Amino acid sequence: MSHTRYPTVRQRLQRSELAVPGSNPGMFEKAAASGADCVFLDLEDAVSAGDKDTARTGVIEALGDIDWSGLGKTISVRINGIDTHYMYRDVVDVVEQAGQHLDTIMIPKVGVPADVYMVDAMVTQIETAMGLTHRIGIEVLIETTLGMANVEAIATSSSRLEAMHFGVADYAASCRARTTSIGGLNPDYPGDQWQAALSRMLVACRAYGLRPIDGPYGDFNDPDGFMFGARRAAALGYEGKWAIHPSQVDLANEVFSPLEEEVERAGRILAALAEAEAEGRGAAQLDGRMIDAASARMADNVVVVAAAIAARDTA
Repeated sequence: MSHTRYPTVRQRLQRSELAVPGSNPGMFEKAAASGADCVFLDLEDAVSAGDKDTARTGVIEALGDIDWSGLGKTISVRINGIDTHYMYRDVVDVVEQAGQHLDTIMIPKVGVPADVYMVDAMVTQIETAMGLTHRIGIEVLIETTLGMANVEAIATSSSRLEAMHFGVADYAASCRARTTSIGGLNPDYPGDQWQAALSRMLVACRAYGLRPIDGPYGDFNDPDGFMFGARRAAALGYEGKWAIHPSQVDLANEVFSPLEEEVERAGRILAALAEAEAEGRGAAQLDGRMIDAASARMADNVVVVAAAIAARDTA
């Protein structure tokens, strides 16, 4: 193990991330009552230019009126991109008026570390000026080729940064890829055309202690396609996936929750290794297979997630 280590910045249960247009306040209460671990109220792509100001006002009201934390939700706001004139008002108004209720700010289309630095500096100044003691986290969307080219540097851009999300739709457009649907695969490609990007972002997240989250699957009438994408992301090591429709929430929760038999085996691995350590051995056998310290680390990952889910369910 290298002497240089980056601890996990913040642990949050984030199996399902429900996207809610900021211009549709009728959906806010339903999102809060849903089974999603996280909800983000969107001020960016889901809101037309003419509705930006109204949506911002509605989102600020919803942050204060709904007990998101009491309902077990991590609540986030996706601001407009820093290349728009809407962004500064999003940050200033939301943080000044509702910062105490906000867990994270999501920055779209991050291309370079300075994009994150700009928002971090603004949030820091507002928190200080307002006397806020609640520290707001930052999450970023990697959804351009520039962002992916700089993903490792972006991962170290701010102490507020908690998670990276893979935005497959804009990433496909940035690549000029030929796709059939958001998050879907082109049958002409001999394999999985998003594998390389997903893997690269995952490595950046895990190297620097961030949570990797997979983005949307656009066809909410295709649960099989959603499940394929979710299982692929989970197999790689992602912690969750977006739900752009309530019907996708339970699917995401299912895929990113360890099975009962996985949790049981993880407990047996840890117990067997604890016994081996007490006897002065660094490795052990379980069910005819060798297990060692690496097995313990993998088992710990399962146990931690299972404990977080149990804590949420009993809260």
